[in-house]
Amino acid sequence: MTQLLAAIDLGSNSFRLSVGRVVTHDGVQQIFSIDRLKETVRLAAGLDENRVLNEEAIQRAVDVLQRFGERIRDFHPSQVRAVATNTFRVAKNIDELLPRAEAALGFPIEIISGQEEARLVFSGVAHELPPSKESRLVVDIGGGSTEFIIGKGLEPKLMKSLHMGCVSYTKAYFPNGIVTEKGFEKAELAASKELEIISKSYRKEGWAQAFGSSGSAKAIIAVLRDSGFSSKGITLEGMLKLKRVLIKYGSARSPELKGLKTDRIEVLPAGLAIMIAIFRSLKVDLMLQGEGALRVGVLYDMLGRHVASDKRDETVKIFMRRYHIDVKQATRVKNLALELYDEINPDNKEGIRRGVSWAADLHEIGLSISQSSFHKHTAYVLEHADMPGFSSDDQRRLSILTLVQQGRLNKTHIQSLSSDKWQAILCLRLATLFLRKRQNQKLDKVIHLNTDNHRTITLRLNKEWLDDHPLTRYSLELEAQEWQTVGFTFNLIETLT
Repeated sequence: MTQLLAAIDLGSNSFRLSVGRVVTHDGVQQIFSIDRLKETVRLAAGLDENRVLNEEAIQRAVDVLQRFGERIRDFHPSQVRAVATNTFRVAKNIDELLPRAEAALGFPIEIISGQEEARLVFSGVAHELPPSKESRLVVDIGGGSTEFIIGKGLEPKLMKSLHMGCVSYTKAYFPNGIVTEKGFEKAELAASKELEIISKSYRKEGWAQAFGSSGSAKAIIAVLRDSGFSSKGITLEGMLKLKRVLIKYGSARSPELKGLKTDRIEVLPAGLAIMIAIFRSLKVDLMLQGEGALRVGVLYDMLGRHVASDKRDETVKIFMRRYHIDVKQATRVKNLALELYDEINPDNKEGIRRGVSWAADLHEIGLSISQSSFHKHTAYVLEHADMPGFSSDDQRRLSILTLVQQGRLNKTHIQSLSSDKWQAILCLRLATLFLRKRQNQKLDKVIHLNTDNHRTITLRLNKEWLDDHPLTRYSLELEAQEWQTVGFTFNLIETLT
């Protein structure tokens, strides 16, 4: 029987519902998302100066929870956990809100502390990232509070929730989404004062990577990237460019900004002001996007999982079963691709090599959809599927690798790739070409591959073997021509020994 779990995150800005399916393989349990709902509620905007929620905000919350309740109406209470955060914590009339909210949802609602929220946020982000022995900083800017966590693996070491959020700061410093230089100055100063509580201890603890897991972080990353202000993640330089544009136009409704969703327009300036203060106070250089966050942490907390294995390996195994991969063929292709890669890249980067391995394992996913253009189906699935443990960048790399496993090379900007990346493509293409018959073959004494940094490929093959394999010879000649069309030199040399 399929086990389903539901997590409801009642934030100060948005309410989210995630339904996950528990999958067990080789004794390891994972959660795959099968449904998600998100609605912007702006609950914190309904708080007055006495921290009393107005009726309009309460009704918005109740209406959304009624819709969520319909989705999980048939769930057993043991399958559902609803957690409420900062606005529920601070509202003076919570005794009025909570019963109505629980009646609308149909399940109990747990108001969690800032510390518990931070723990669950870190758990959610950590479960969606590859395991690492290095410390990570996770920042989650919510509507009414911001969580800061430093931890290793799945274990948080430092946790703090500060009273600053994109909704509360919008109300205080950018009312109605109106942006001024003075508003930014006040917002950044207020955030900096809050950060004085943790800045010294957090900088002393240190971290190797920083991740932003909130809607504000994701919105900033998208705008910086799509508007050309940052090529990767969040940087202070990119944010200052964005700030200047916001001040210039007096709001986030600017033709210079790309990638900004409608529901983030009003709260983007406040989220940006908080993030700028964070970068300056904690001396952050770069922040990447972290997936999962609170709702995923709640799901795994329900599951009670505490094993820090590499979720990417687990995910690949599950996908191979889900898409009925021919394991023997995948293993043949993987072994040959890795042998070729190791031959030309003895000092290989482990990350690229593991990408070759995963791509080989999953390169025939598309066959379960259609044999025609199966590599395109494979690439689409790998880019868009929920793959626990894989970042969006990981999935894009796998997608590109499998897309160009055959056919035209101009489907990607291969000339702009680093040597190890185009070498990975080469090795996967050659492995699938040589193993087209889907039979075990002893090729270690037949093939010898060399490349150089000047984009020259030299493939030496035993002439006698080639004479016995005319289809392979013809396919290799076409492969050489294909690489030459994209600016490479491909030497196909027949040897007598």
